[in-house]
Amino acid sequence: MGFALQKDIFISFFRAGMLGYGGGPATIPLVHKEVVDTYGWLSDEEFSDVLAIGNSLPGPIMTKMAGYIGYRIGGYVGLTTALAATVLPTVLIMIALISVLINYRDSPVVQGMTNAIAPVVGVMLFMLAYNFLRRSQGDLGWPVVIGLSVVSLIAFELIGLHPAILIAALIIYALVKKTPSSEAKEGDAS
Repeated sequence: MGFALQKDIFISFFRAGMLGYGGGPATIPLVHKEVVDTYGWLSDEEFSDVLAIGNSLPGPIMTKMAGYIGYRIGGYVGLTTALAATVLPTVLIMIALISVLINYRDSPVVQGMTNAIAPVVGVMLFMLAYNFLRRSQGDLGWPVVIGLSVVSLIAFELIGLHPAILIAALIIYALVKKTPSSEAKEGDAS
């Protein structure tokens, strides 16, 4: 676990991070190329297992894979090296972009870009919320989903309840309340 190995770990994950335009899923083939083809640290089967486990856990896939692979081949130092190499490209790019945006924040082009992004983000969040509501109605039914949504909106916006308290209350409600599908399963079991 010498310096040469740590250098190779850093270079492989830094290269994947820099060239993986489009985020985590775009970096997976690059990580595969580095750790399986270039360095032979993992077999195809082992890489598939790491990918499957990484996808089943929350968080960015690239950091999970880098952490595990770095630890596996280089111990705790390898884990740290791989994570640093994975995060560093994003940090450097963000610092450069933020510097440019701060220097040109009064530019009509930058203001136009910023203003154009807001509606897109709003639509994406709306679609995410709509998909959650649609999936929820399958278990709870529309009246319960709409009722919980209205109560949540009032508690959050009008009362000013902290989101963590609201989420905890809804989790407790879900644990206590029997859904139609769980009642049907209990009826089948008797």
